Amino acid sequence: MATQPLLSQKPSHRPPLNPNFHKSNNNHRANPTFRTRISCKQRSAEGVWEERKVGFVDYDEGKRGVSVEVSGLRKDDLPKRYRLRVHGDRWQRDWAISQVVGKVLELEHWEDVEGVLNRWVGRFARKNFPVLIREITNAGSLEHSVQVFCWMKNQKNYCARTDIYNMMIRLHARHSRTDHARGLFFEMQEWRCKPDAETYNALINAHGRAGQWRWAMNIMDEMLRAAIAPSRSTYNNLINACGSSGHWQDALKVCKKMTENGVGPDLVTHNIVLSAYKNGGQYSKALSYFELMKGTDIRPDTVTFNIVIYCLTKLGEYGKASDIFCLMRDKRSESPPDTVTFTTMIHLYSACGQIENCKAMFDMMLAEGFRPNIVTYNALVGAYASHGMHNEALTVFNELKSVGIRPDVVSYTSLLNSYGRSRQPEKARQIFEKMKQNSCKPNLVCYNALIDAYGSDGRLAEALQVLREMERNGLQPNVVTICTFLASCGRCGQTVKIESILSAAEARGIELNTIAYNSAISSYMNQGDYGKGLSLYKTMRRKRVKPDSATFNILISGSCKMGRYHGSLKFLDDMRDLKIVPSKEVCSSAICVYTKLASGQVAEAESMFHMMKTDGCCPDVVTYTSMIQAYNAAEDWERAWGLFEDMEANGIQPDTIACSSLMKAFNKGGQPARVIVMEQFMRDKTIPFCEATVFEIISACSMLRDWRTAIDLIETAEPLLSVFSVGLLNQALNLIGKSGKIEIMMKLFYKMVSLGAYLNNETYSILLKNIQSVGKWRKYIEVLQWMEDTGTQLSIEMYNSISSTAWKGWTKEHTQLIQEKLECLKKGVGIATRTYAPAKVSCSG
Repeated sequence: MATQPLLSQKPSHRPPLNPNFHKSNNNHRANPTFRTRISCKQRSAEGVWEERKVGFVDYDEGKRGVSVEVSGLRKDDLPKRYRLRVHGDRWQRDWAISQVVGKVLELEHWEDVEGVLNRWVGRFARKNFPVLIREITNAGSLEHSVQVFCWMKNQKNYCARTDIYNMMIRLHARHSRTDHARGLFFEMQEWRCKPDAETYNALINAHGRAGQWRWAMNIMDEMLRAAIAPSRSTYNNLINACGSSGHWQDALKVCKKMTENGVGPDLVTHNIVLSAYKNGGQYSKALSYFELMKGTDIRPDTVTFNIVIYCLTKLGEYGKASDIFCLMRDKRSESPPDTVTFTTMIHLYSACGQIENCKAMFDMMLAEGFRPNIVTYNALVGAYASHGMHNEALTVFNELKSVGIRPDVVSYTSLLNSYGRSRQPEKARQIFEKMKQNSCKPNLVCYNALIDAYGSDGRLAEALQVLREMERNGLQPNVVTICTFLASCGRCGQTVKIESILSAAEARGIELNTIAYNSAISSYMNQGDYGKGLSLYKTMRRKRVKPDSATFNILISGSCKMGRYHGSLKFLDDMRDLKIVPSKEVCSSAICVYTKLASGQVAEAESMFHMMKTDGCCPDVVTYTSMIQAYNAAEDWERAWGLFEDMEANGIQPDTIACSSLMKAFNKGGQPARVIVMEQFMRDKTIPFCEATVFEIISACSMLRDWRTAIDLIETAEPLLSVFSVGLLNQALNLIGKSGKIEIMMKLFYKMVSLGAYLNNETYSILLKNIQSVGKWRKYIEVLQWMEDTGTQLSIEMYNSISSTAWKGWTKEHTQLIQEKLECLKKGVGIATRTYAPAKVSCSG
């Protein structure tokens, strides 16, 4: 401590070292240049505020740990009057500040915190209070911090300080207790503590976390009126308050004002702006902002890339998102992935339907040493739930509990959804009840999921009971609830109840949004009720609920299915008037409409197809298939083939429908050999066969008389025989029979019977016709007997076809049997019998 005049120091209680001190005191006064140097306790306490790392290793227990300790002012650093008060008191403890914090945190919030603090010797040092508050607020325990703060204010040597209030306001902000943070702001002014920039930053942050962005804006204005210059943190907190509430336009205005006031943005600012775009659903704008960000000197970090991956996932650009993830995992990357990155990638693979990769990403996360949190587990459970994989979802749910994480409402809701998607409403109800037993209160999303579980199974009565239960528990249905009921009605085909649901929504004051109208219109269109669907669309326009591309896709595709092609095109005009950009689904439906028109407007279909490419709307496999069908209708197989090659060149994997459409074009264009080539292409690409593809291949084989390919195809498609139509099966039997392979034909027939395939009289006629053509009369009689045993109605033609040959080479017993059957059938239909006696009968044994 610097040397100061003697009068400015307090009298020392130590005895003078010089016995002649009083005698020489006058000399001190006579010599003004003489100064007495007095050392205070502060010099020995210079390092008491420094943080010190302390480690321990327990080899017996196999434990280790590192902690940070702050000593603070101890007993020897206190003034003598306070040391005398605690000297000899066995209840007083000379603890360090870190020890005090540890003992307070060990207590439950209802226990005596004051008793512990009153035993602490360091309470007599005022400078210990700010450090104590800092350490205990850093621990994050709100209850303990509040009690310590209240105890501190009751101490005689307490002096209110701005930094203490700032720390308490920040702690309340972390726990989303906005009202308490605002109360501390007014309390500190009553204690004559002037708020500074950190105070306003903490208060803006508190309101931002609570979604009260208007309050945050008002606090910023009050800060300016107090002549306190906002810092970069102030602007960042305010931008985050606006962006987290979804008001990305206001966030951009604050960012612009920040630049105008000479405060340049940093990496945190850029990340907050990207988050504002993400929360506002402006994913394309977020990616554009990221491109601008790369042109600056600020390098993106892990948080930046996490936001970009999320936006790319929402836009369906899964390849680009995967590329960024691979760059992050590079050893030379400055932004390695974290837990949020892996969780986002699980969402990505779930969105694109690659469930196996979701589990692989989760395992990769564990292998690289990251510990999954509740959000990661919920993402994996949700991925399985979205595909109805309830067993896998339950396994992850149990694993979540086994690692010591308590399931939250999202975990239970995801598991409930998995049983709903797999149409097991009883098990969904069990999860719902288990959720309540574990003190996890269901919210509106849980009730909507349970309603959807019953509705997906067609049990609307139970779904209505869940709705009443929800209302009894004080939760009012929202528009999502109405959409769930409307979708359930559409699946069950109960269009009568749609009007009741719409009336109930109106009675409860629920304003229907675009999704609700889309569900209702889709239900009407799927049931063929075009009038009610059109009426609901007009109501939607009258109430100024703006339709989207999904609305017009429902209307166009539904009208096309009902043969109202010209009416479908009128919806395209409405879409242009509303300046709604057509989606890929709308364009595909419109191309299909142009194909179905009597005139076959291929030119208009081509125009729509090229417009998609010009507008940056990349056609998908459905769009290409619709265009191939358009060329098929125009009997232009060459252009259909060229379009198929263009689809492959653009990296779009053809599906079964696209291949069958192209095969149909080849057959109509007299190119059956190309159909056989397409069949081999499907095998190489592992594209599954369907009834349409098998039909076209068999037709091509029939034209080419390629019996071997047909037989191989039928053997490959044996598992699908039970779902094939009887016409296709008859065609296959006839094709094999024509080739003379009667044994293979009968083998296929027996296989059809064993699989329970539907057979008709035409099936047996084909068998008999082909058997007769090769002269196997014993097999012919066997088939006739088979038909009689199975109760199949026999026709006169079946016996007339062999009656002429029966007299030539058959035995007398079989000839007589056929004659009796024929006469019996003729009597049944009222035809007079005539006996045909041959001139000469040659009976062979």
